[in-house]
Amino acid sequence: MRLYAGMSVPFIEDTVRNQIARKLSDAFFNYYGYPPAKSEVASWGNSLRAMAQVVQFAKLDDHGVVVEYELPSSSRRLDFMICGRNAADRDEAVIVELKQWSECEAADAEGLVTTWVGGKNRELAHPSVQVGQYQQYLADTHSAFYEGDHPIRLGACSYLHNYQIRPSDVLLAPKFSTTIANYPVFGSDGVDGLADYLRSRLEAGNGQPVLARIEQSKYRPSRKLMDYVADTIADRSPWVLLDEQLVVFEKIRAVVAAGVNHGRQHVVIVRGGPGTGKSVLAINLLSRFLADGRTAHYATGSRAFTQTLWKLVGSRAKPVLKYFNSYRNALPGEIDVLICDESHRIRETSNDRFTPKVKRSTEPQIRELLRATKTAVFFIDDRQGVRPNEIGSTDYIKQHAADLRAEVLEFELEVQFRCSGSAGFVNWISNTLGTERTANQLWTGAEAFEFIIFPTPESMEAAIRAKAVGAVTARLTAGYCWQWSDPNADGTLVDDVVIGGWRKPWNARPDSGRLAKGIPPADLWATDPGGIEQVGCIYTAQGFEVDYIGVIWGKDLTYDLDTQSWVGNRQECQDRSVRQKKADFLQLIKNTYRVLLSRGMKGCYVCFLDKNTERFVRSRMDLLPIRMVAEPRPPYG
Repeated sequence: MRLYAGMSVPFIEDTVRNQIARKLSDAFFNYYGYPPAKSEVASWGNSLRAMAQVVQFAKLDDHGVVVEYELPSSSRRLDFMICGRNAADRDEAVIVELKQWSECEAADAEGLVTTWVGGKNRELAHPSVQVGQYQQYLADTHSAFYEGDHPIRLGACSYLHNYQIRPSDVLLAPKFSTTIANYPVFGSDGVDGLADYLRSRLEAGNGQPVLARIEQSKYRPSRKLMDYVADTIADRSPWVLLDEQLVVFEKIRAVVAAGVNHGRQHVVIVRGGPGTGKSVLAINLLSRFLADGRTAHYATGSRAFTQTLWKLVGSRAKPVLKYFNSYRNALPGEIDVLICDESHRIRETSNDRFTPKVKRSTEPQIRELLRATKTAVFFIDDRQGVRPNEIGSTDYIKQHAADLRAEVLEFELEVQFRCSGSAGFVNWISNTLGTERTANQLWTGAEAFEFIIFPTPESMEAAIRAKAVGAVTARLTAGYCWQWSDPNADGTLVDDVVIGGWRKPWNARPDSGRLAKGIPPADLWATDPGGIEQVGCIYTAQGFEVDYIGVIWGKDLTYDLDTQSWVGNRQECQDRSVRQKKADFLQLIKNTYRVLLSRGMKGCYVCFLDKNTERFVRSRMDLLPIRMVAEPRPPYG
């Protein structure tokens, strides 16, 4: 989809006559069904006027132009693309990222700079990094740029038409030198350089047939992209399949082959508790399907987990590593296999708090996912729902699959790969919380797995820090019992989690803006070494595993010894969306602690803020093999 396409001379005329923003607005409304934001319309007028002047100055008067070009299976749009033929009479196109920035500052993170956007300083991708990713994305997913004997060559640059780039500018920092060499950045006084860059690639003009190739070609992952993702995953030894994982892996491959060959839609549901290797299996399936030449995507509802995968596999993998809300505009059956991990995080719809009212859809998110693919594979734990608007469950998926007359197959993963292989610990947690009846009523200890109760958060933090040495990972987490503040003006975090004299910040909020050095963004809290300095909440911990997990068990979930029952205390919960949920509040809080307690591979440490709750948990343990830390307890409750 694009909002505007044509030849360069009419584009210049539309801009000079102040018609370009109106034409884009009309096209936007016709496609999306609602008007664009006023700020976006204003940016079109300003940035495209500056770009049209460059095109006119460079005498690019026989070239194809595309404006606001949507990347396949993405909500991102390219600002501007111009195409034609080079001196060797080869088809070529250039993406130009347009920025209205006037200044920016350095950022510690690789590939980022800090600039004022949306009312505050934010860390954003360097323009050359951003446009380079767009170039790679399009080259990997649009057949015009990779198919045939002479695919269209694709270049990219950025134009900051309000920004005077000085010799010592942070935009020109040494860490960006290689990226800038591949994807140049031009400032307000760089018109000559930008004109030369475009002329050198599009000298021969004749852009009409090149534009037609772009418009008529298809979206599908290139063989190079599929091989890249498959090889990258295959090279990571922690993602090796074992035992029942391998059995389910081969059965799912057979189902997908049958679905493709016979043209009938299949839905596969793979259930498993924490640590049963659902994500490992899901990632391996993606790798194999891509290696087999299938059009396969992996999707999840977790921003933190998806961002971490992008970091591990590389940003080039973004076209096949998606979010659940990426399929609103997908064509029926355009994907051979859609692998949905963490499917308990499927939402009612793909709307979020940033979705404008006029853009909100009533179509269930599950229907968008099912529509997009020939075979859908859902990995799910029915007892991991921790947010009211996350409604994925086995029954819910089967209901919608039946409505579409899809054939449903179900598999169960039971072998435990977390908690040092102790399925008994996970089962004991479920039994103790009353979320599932299991045979493990008492925790009698596992030699290779540590479960320790600490009397104070200070002692538990010391133990967690002592474990975090070398390659060992350890993190502190807590129930959502304290406010979660925005960062201070200097990017430091507020010590929100206060217990007696012990104080600690939550991990950074999503979209926090600029953070002080050493503080990881929320999405990377579980994997960045700096994460040990903060307390993780359920939304950053879910989906991850560490060697040792420390859990502060707050007063939002307590045990009443008189009634012998669990009690959910709304007044102690600071998660507004959960607190306002009337019917399922207790179950959501139980699920939260079940998830937190099961994040550890080698050990789980707990500090209870309610004494009766601690007494109950101790009563469910065979005390002889269990280690307790003897230390005076402050009066927390």
